[in-house]
Amino acid sequence: MAIRAGDKMPAGKFKRMTKEGPKDITSDELFSGKRVVLFSVPGAFTPTCDAKHLPGFVQLADQILAKGVSTIACMAVNDVFVMNAWGKASGVGDKILMLADGNGEYARALGLELDGKAHGLGTRGQRFAVVVKDGVATQVEIEAPGQFKVSSAEHILALL
Repeated sequence: MAIRAGDKMPAGKFKRMTKEGPKDITSDELFSGKRVVLFSVPGAFTPTCDAKHLPGFVQLADQILAKGVSTIACMAVNDVFVMNAWGKASGVGDKILMLADGNGEYARALGLELDGKAHGLGTRGQRFAVVVKDGVATQVEIEAPGQFKVSSAEHILALL
């Protein structure tokens, strides 16, 4: 079952790139005591993700952060090196935390995995956005297949 508003975020970990190389970050480190916007894309550098989803959050990051959000995080079932390269190519700087869910374990824990085998993508994460306050999901916006509306930066900003 997919995560819903009011649910505690599941325990898990991601990889992120640091100056010292790849490092783990746990869900507790990410969410505890903070207000976080976590959005997920099916894949780095894929058309909608690269042209609209990530750029929207980069463009509106300052406005989202001004609403009391401490971290905006982008998650994808890609490795940490791809997520780092995508962040650099997209100019995220320190506005967006790029999180690798390399084996799709966190997407699965959320109940939001996506079977992309028909497109040669294997198992991925669905397109979604979750607003988290101190480890609890307060807003869960999951896109219908092929859609890009409710997980957009514009929609999330309007909800904050």
